[in-house]
Formats: sequence, structure tokens, C-alpha cells
Amino acid sequence: MKQAGAEKHQNILQRGIKILADIFIPILPAIVMAGLLMGINNVLVHPIFTEQSIIEMYPQWAGIADMINIIANTAFTFLPALIGWSAVKRFGGSELLGIVLGLILVHPDLMNAWGYGAAAAEGDIPSWNLFGLEIEKVGYQGQVLPVLVASWVLAKIEVFLRKRVIDSLHLLVVAPLALLITGILAFILIGPITFTIGSWITTAVVSVFDMAPVVGGLLYGALYAPLVITGMHHTFLAVDLQLIGTIGGTFLWPILALSNIAQGSSVFGIMLATKDEKLKGLAGTSGLSAWLGVTEPAMFGVNLRYRYPFYAAVIGTAIAGAFISFGKVKAFSVGIGGIPAPLSIFPESWISFLIGMVIVIVVPFLITFIIAKRKLR
Repeated sequence: MKQAGAEKHQNILQRGIKILADIFIPILPAIVMAGLLMGINNVLVHPIFTEQSIIEMYPQWAGIADMINIIANTAFTFLPALIGWSAVKRFGGSELLGIVLGLILVHPDLMNAWGYGAAAAEGDIPSWNLFGLEIEKVGYQGQVLPVLVASWVLAKIEVFLRKRVIDSLHLLVVAPLALLITGILAFILIGPITFTIGSWITTAVVSVFDMAPVVGGLLYGALYAPLVITGMHHTFLAVDLQLIGTIGGTFLWPILALSNIAQGSSVFGIMLATKDEKLKGLAGTSGLSAWLGVTEPAMFGVNLRYRYPFYAAVIGTAIAGAFISFGKVKAFSVGIGGIPAPLSIFPESWISFLIGMVIVIVVPFLITFIIAKRKLR
């Protein structure tokens, strides 16, 4: 009741951000886990430190690498099921129906969404004929918007039916009817429309970074930390997942990872400059937390309190963001946004990303340390 009352006083944008946060935060551990395991798999199958990969030098590791790959890819292959579970729960429906809805959208009998572009070019897209209406028989692997909207529709239909169907018939009527109606709407209307909207969003974001990567990286690097303060950063997780599902990687998440490191670096500048033992301890623990991907203690406990460490972190992230965007750095998944971040970066971009890490470690630390030595007496 308190949550509902609080949401009534929020504007549309605030409510939308809150809904996205409520949906994506519960599934974040599964996605991060998948990203880390994919990073381990990449270390095994790509030649990173030598001219040969580990599995080429030690073929007995090939089976382990393949097994890790399957375990890691599962969360992304069935991403609509994870989103369906969390979204239907958030909208007041039954989580189990949300899982089934998500699985329906990635059913193996449907054409894989990742092959849609090539099939469309060749005019070879399978379809259903529904009384003369041609409906594309395509799945929504890696897509975010179709399952989000379909989950909202499913939850509303389920709630509507539960209020009007007698209890003894719930099992026979509510779930089958809600899934049938939502499934048909998903393939006929919701899926095609939201898939197109998702493609437009992806194209717009990619176009900005293609036309002016330095500007795009600079702006996103400068704005990400302020977005964290407002909570609007949660909306970009959906964009990251959409980019991963559409183009196979995201160039936004690497900047997020650098922003986390930058906040930690600023805090470490405070830690070394101050003589206040209490502040030194707070800075040390919160800085370590930021370097492991959790920035709130550093940001709200120290950096925003003194302001200049926060600005130093923003400056460092903007510079590093411009640099790695110019280098076309991408992540194949979201992971832990701190020092372990390279495990989620495509191996061919490791050098550029590591240089970006050096920038966000050195620049915020030096700026903060120099100013703090003068201000903290």
C-alpha cells in the first residue's frame, strides 16, 4: 500500500523508471552470472595471451569450455522467460505464467530472431496463414520490448479473469485463456510492433555512436553518474540487453563499468589525503565496493558529500568513455561493473578497455587527491 501511495505522487517518467527497476533488478544476478561465465569461456577459447587459445594448446579443456558456454548462454537464450517472470509478477499476475509466456516467445519451432535479417533479405521467413492473414513465425530471442508489453497484457487479462471466473474454474479457465489471448496478440500485434520500435531505438543509439563515437562516449560517460543519482540509469539496462540481442554487443555497458571504477578511484583519493580515521575507513571500504561494482556507498557516502570527488569521477569517466567509444569497445554481456569488467568485454577490445581503466583509475584519483590535500585539514 505504501508503494502504491508513493507511486501516485510520481510523474509518468518516474513511474516508468521505477517499473523498469522493479523488473530488471531481480534478474540482474542471473545476467551478471552469465556474463562472468561467458568471460571465462572467452579466456579459454580465444588466443589472448599467446598465439593459440588455451583449448588449442590443451584440447582436453574443450569439453569444459563448451559446457561453460552452454551454462553461460542459457540466461540470454531464454532472456524473455526471465523478463516474463519478473514483469508479470511486477504487474500483479502469476510469475509462472510469465515464465511460460517468455518461453513461448523463444519456442524452438519459431524462427530464431538472430537469423531474421538474413531470412528477410532472402524472402525466406516462415509464416502462419490465419484466415488469409500472414503472420511471421518468428521468435524474440534477446528482445526486451515484446515480452515487457506482452507481460503487462497477460497480467491484466489474468487479473480481469480472476475477478470474474468462479474459484472452482480458475485452473481450467484463467491461465489457459490468458495465455492463449496474450500469445495470439503477441504474435499478431505486440511482437511485430515492439520489435520494430526496438529496432528503431537500437538504430538510433548505434547511429549516434557510429557518427560521433567520441562525442557519444564523452556525453554518456559524463551523464551516467548523475543518472545514478536520479535512478534513471536503470532504463539503460533494457537498452544494453536490446543492443546485445540485436547487434551482439553493447558499447554502453563498458562506460558504466568505467564509471564505477572512477567513483572508487575518487574515494581512494580522499582516503589517502584525509587524516580523519573515520573518513579514511569509510573511503577505503566504499572504494573497494565501487571497484567491485557497487558504487552507492562511495557515491552517496563520500563523493557527493564533498562534491569535487564526484566531479573528478565524472571527468575521468567522460575522458575514458570518449576513448573506448573511439576504439569501438563492446561488451558481449553485462557483468560486474568494476575491476572484473574485462571478463565481459570482447577479447579483441581488451587493450583499449584496459587503457580506459587506467584513465578512470588515475585521473579521478589525482584530481581528488590534489584538491583534498588542500581542503581536508
